[in-house]
Amino acid sequence: GMGGASSGEFASRIAVDLITRLLPSSFRLSAAGIAAGFSDILAEVFSAIHADLLQLGRSYEECAGMGATLSLCWLRPEWMYFAHLGDSRVYYLPREGGLRQVTHDHTHVGWLRREGRISEREARGHPARHALHQALGAGHQFAEPQVGAVGYAPGDRFLICSDGLVDGLWDHRIESLVREPPPGSDASAARRLVEASVESSGRDNTTAMVIEFPRPSLPPA
Repeated sequence: GMGGASSGEFASRIAVDLITRLLPSSFRLSAAGIAAGFSDILAEVFSAIHADLLQLGRSYEECAGMGATLSLCWLRPEWMYFAHLGDSRVYYLPREGGLRQVTHDHTHVGWLRREGRISEREARGHPARHALHQALGAGHQFAEPQVGAVGYAPGDRFLICSDGLVDGLWDHRIESLVREPPPGSDASAARRLVEASVESSGRDNTTAMVIEFPRPSLPPA
């Protein structure tokens, strides 16, 4: 969330409340075979959150400028549908190796990086890297989330994380922490990521969630 510590927290809570209220009815629709409409469903959820945050920002002085970034993943067999706005991130880690950032950072620096005009190193050190082009609420007139889908197979993983995590970790380090638990460590992949990031950057608003699709176990011989 953004707009001062308490109203940023409040914005995030409103987002979560609306998602839990609006998505269950959509799940029932999709179960009835309307999976093709996923982009409309997710865009609608984002519009509702955006409208709510703008309304609160206009109505209450302490909520002025309040906003949130959001990366939302909707998992169905073989497909991960997502909608995203801001600079939190979703990464895809296929079983055979590699790491791909699925979401676009809605920042000028993110655009420069996607266009190949600056390197990962330059992006990480850029003074304007946290200046958002788009967010939910925060006085932005329009919210146009990036919406898409990624096919996945057993053994693949997804990582959803806040911008704080990326501040502390290079992409190659993120991949190795997810894939290779250090000897003797029983921490989950998400905890390993957060601890390593906070140790490196000192930023404490760091969140990570790792979703893994187990490979089917072989029947006993």
